[in-house]
Amino acid sequence: MPRFDNQTVLVTGGTGGQGSSHVRAFHAEGANVVIGGIDAGRGAALADELGTRARFAHLDVRDESSWSAAVLAAENAFGALNVLVNNAGVQNPPATIENTDQATWSRILDINLTGTFLGIKAAAPALRRAAGGAIVNIASTMALGGTAHYGPYVASKWAVRGLTRTAALELGRDRIRVNTIHPGVIATPFIHEPAAGATAAIADFYSPEPFAIPRLGEPIDVTRLLLFLTSADASFITGSEYVIDGGLLLGPALQAQTA
Repeated sequence: MPRFDNQTVLVTGGTGGQGSSHVRAFHAEGANVVIGGIDAGRGAALADELGTRARFAHLDVRDESSWSAAVLAAENAFGALNVLVNNAGVQNPPATIENTDQATWSRILDINLTGTFLGIKAAAPALRRAAGGAIVNIASTMALGGTAHYGPYVASKWAVRGLTRTAALELGRDRIRVNTIHPGVIATPFIHEPAAGATAAIADFYSPEPFAIPRLGEPIDVTRLLLFLTSADASFITGSEYVIDGGLLLGPALQAQTA
């Protein structure tokens, strides 16, 4: 029996590299999927591709009324909301803190942090109406250390960690679990294409050669972990953080001949 039969899942940033992987996998596992995003063309195309049990909802995660409309659309279409995946996020163009303008700072935090806050706020009543559910916030390995030239992004993802733990405490007695995933370098356009205003992509600064598992991650790697955390198999897990980075944060794996 598919793990998500009769459940409804809302994925923000649902047309991106990781988001579309999550959407497809939840749908394949029997879920009704709501594809949240700002690109109506790509969102409608993905919903059409999946066919039954899929809807696109225009969602600007910075806007509280947009969140309310997306949650209402999920409940109107499928009767309930059971899972929220706060996946939407943007990267800042690399710059030192001194050379980062306030508009860039505000934009990154508005999407990555405020968007997650508004998502939890909007989804919690619906999950409570459904007698419980799960929220997973997609953060980053950059939330577990400092990374030069990415101050706004690092700050936003560190803050998501604290927000997740607070939400887990507030919502646990309502049978709503809240956890965080910290992906490393995942092979998506987010990694391979420069951020707006940048000339270099994140992948230009990372070679997987020193990783314990010497490859870039694939979206499906993150998706498999996400499916576990939102399933009944993880019913006793909340307020937890899961790193999926191929060993990036462990430090370099020395080859035998150099050890």
